[in-house]
Amino acid sequence: MPHAPLTHDDVKAAAERIAGQVRPVAVAPLDLGASGSPHPGRVHAALEFAQFTGSFKARGAANFIAAHREAGTLPEAGVTIASGGNAGLACAWAARTHGVRATVFLPATAPAVKVERLRRYGAEVRLTGTEYAEALAACEAYAAESGALASHAYDHPYIAAGAGTLVEEIRAHLPSLDTLVVATGGGGLFAGVATAARQHGLRTVSAEPEGSRALHAALAAGGPVDVPVDSVAADSLGARRAGELAYAAALPDSTRSVLVTDEALTAARHTLWAEHRFAVEHGAAAALAALTDPSPNHGYTPAPDETVCVVLCGANTDPATL
Repeated sequence: MPHAPLTHDDVKAAAERIAGQVRPVAVAPLDLGASGSPHPGRVHAALEFAQFTGSFKARGAANFIAAHREAGTLPEAGVTIASGGNAGLACAWAARTHGVRATVFLPATAPAVKVERLRRYGAEVRLTGTEYAEALAACEAYAAESGALASHAYDHPYIAAGAGTLVEEIRAHLPSLDTLVVATGGGGLFAGVATAARQHGLRTVSAEPEGSRALHAALAAGGPVDVPVDSVAADSLGARRAGELAYAAALPDSTRSVLVTDEALTAARHTLWAEHRFAVEHGAAAALAALTDPSPNHGYTPAPDETVCVVLCGANTDPATL
């Protein structure tokens, strides 16, 4: 059943619920003069890769577990989730914090670094199939059989609202902010950020790999549709279908959807490491690639006086590949 559109009240409630449980985001200027950004002096980065569990997903997971604990709806069987890795890590971390069991389903192609960390958080890990959609089907079957509470990697109001709590923290650092750029897979981050940003008259730009364009395709089709998944960033941006919440949040007056090439996001990831010593995963680098991709009809070009913040959302990567 489709969710009701996310509201700013949902995001405010999440901020109150997770206060003190997550790390406040840091914001830093980016020097992108050598990487093709047309306005390097007005671009900043939100360093959300330094969040607990290494990604923004900790916000939504903390909100999900806390909300269900408040409501008395956490079952004895614990929680379960399907994930490309980051959402599973966040769910396992939040569950451990609250003394709750977590069973996490991942594609067998998930990076070993994420599987190892999941087990360190005490989660039971089940590897299923080669894509997120296959892991999701196995997770849903397990939830029905075991009675575990099923979370979702992106398309759940508590998850997306938690992600949206980033916006107020970024605005506190950048009062002149005009635009937020986020990487989009299934769209939980986009849905939360776009909902909160619209409240303040800010634009949200969604950046997706051209080979994994779930939200972009949904907007072209008039609703979420299945898409192929073929990108170097598929471990975190590999949703086959955009979430209903993301689609509902993508209003043309305040959001933009752009594509980037794998080559551009790989180059952006290298730039972040070589020039700034920010170690992020390929998916996170898609947000910066939106400003630096030189390909025709790709990316986003800010106006000369536009203040932009790129959300660097995850760092669960193998440092050897940097």
